[in-house]
Amino acid sequence: MSDYQQFIANVKRKTGIDLALYKEAQMKRRLTSLYEKKGFKNFDEFFRAMNHDQALFHEFLDRMTINVSEFFRNAKRWEVLEKKIIPKLLEKNKRLKVWSAACSTGEEPYTLAIILSKFMPLSQVSVLATDIDDNAMARAKLGIYMERSLQEVPEDVKKKFFVKEGAHYKIIDDIKRAVTFKKHNLLADPFDTNFDLIVCRNVLIYFTEEAKHELYLKFNRALRPGGIFFVGSTEQIFNPAAYGFEVEDTFFYRKM
Repeated sequence: MSDYQQFIANVKRKTGIDLALYKEAQMKRRLTSLYEKKGFKNFDEFFRAMNHDQALFHEFLDRMTINVSEFFRNAKRWEVLEKKIIPKLLEKNKRLKVWSAACSTGEEPYTLAIILSKFMPLSQVSVLATDIDDNAMARAKLGIYMERSLQEVPEDVKKKFFVKEGAHYKIIDDIKRAVTFKKHNLLADPFDTNFDLIVCRNVLIYFTEEAKHELYLKFNRALRPGGIFFVGSTEQIFNPAAYGFEVEDTFFYRKM
């Protein structure tokens, strides 16, 4: 086993992230340049140092992560969710069933858990978060983020729900416990049902029109009557009635 393969095995054991899923030449080059810059001679030395140095471990995570997302991305929309959408949903149902679909590195489901905690004890908050990318979800479970991911987070929220570790922020365990991560392929896997709120943002733009058509119907079937589908700011549904939706607010659609 080469020292890079041993490094891959060690990293997977430590973090759940499988570097073997990335193109080897590219990832190896990226990480070699990092460990050389830090003065290490090989991957074994680098891993042992990473085990004892949080800052180095965080730098490694940043170097290998491809997905970039943000907490409270497009903050005004999250404000609408908090002030208008959730109070309405809670009038019908005191325990909300919530799904963050294609959740990437976890900023979106953690944002949902933070907002929901304003309405109920965290022990009652439950968010399902799914993605097709194992590595993105492994990163999400670690809950460690660079400052740039928190640009839209209000200062009081940052203080309450994050712990600063050097140049990084770690989400608190109570929020982590409110989110369940699960692997899921939107195009191939069946959807659960009876959701009050489904959030799927900045993902559908990557699909063909045919795939989008199919997904809108599947999302509609997955919601309770009156449930809300929240999409990204470039993903307006131009004919919502064709999929059994009506406009609740900009980028929010209610199941009819």
